[in-house]
Parts: sequence; structure tokens; C-alpha cells
Amino acid sequence: MSKKKKPDNVVFNEADQKYDASLKTYATNLGAPQITSLDTTAWKNRSINKVNHKIKTKFSELQNAYEAMLKEYEYNQLIYQSKFSFEPIVGETYHLYRRKNSETFLSIIAPHQCNFDFVGSFKLNADSIWERVENKDDK
Repeated sequence: MSKKKKPDNVVFNEADQKYDASLKTYATNLGAPQITSLDTTAWKNRSINKVNHKIKTKFSELQNAYEAMLKEYEYNQLIYQSKFSFEPIVGETYHLYRRKNSETFLSIIAPHQCNFDFVGSFKLNADSIWERVENKDDK
């Protein structure tokens, strides 16, 4: 028994031995509209630019936050390693100075009231973290 090959434009399922053009999810006859792919290059480029801009912005924000946190860490290390003979009060401003031998000390004396080597003014917050206070006496 010889099987006869059907022409290419005829949709015939060899496994079921049936014509199943009406069951296909795509057009199967010559008069059906042409299937074309859309050019998505412009959309992709716009999307890539948006995503890149968003990621760069987020990275920049994270980098700035990291640098601020690192600076805060360094100030806290400096203050906690400095000499002071009192228990600081939360919310009060204290001033950090450097002696001639590079030793640091914390004081309640404001920079305009003394001639010490002024490093900066700091305030202790409720979490025991020292925060730098910018004032007119800072150099």
C-alpha cells in the first residue's frame, strides 16, 4: 500500500489520518492574513534606557547612603575612642578636640570659648550614635 503525499497547502494530520485545518490555532489557507512579527527594537531600546537610568539612579542613592554611613561610623569610632570624663546626655551637643599629641577628647566647651584644635561638634542620639552637628564654628 503506497501512501500518497498530500500537497503542502493541504493540512492533513498523518497520525490521525484527518484533515484538521479548522483545529489549528493559526491560519492555514492561502487566503489567510499574513503573519508578521512586529519590530520591537524601538520599544526595547526605550525600555533598556528607562531601566538603565533607574538602576543608575538607585545605585547612586545607595552609594551616597553608604558613604554617609561610613562617615558616621568613622565619627563614632573617633568619639568613642576619645577621652572624656563624663557621661554624655542624649540630645546635648559636645565638641571634639585634638591635643598636640594627636589624642582626641570630648568637651562641653564651645570652640569659640577656647583655643583647642577643633575637630567637630556632635550630638548623641537615643540609639547612642553620635551625629555631626554643623554650626558656624566648624572649619
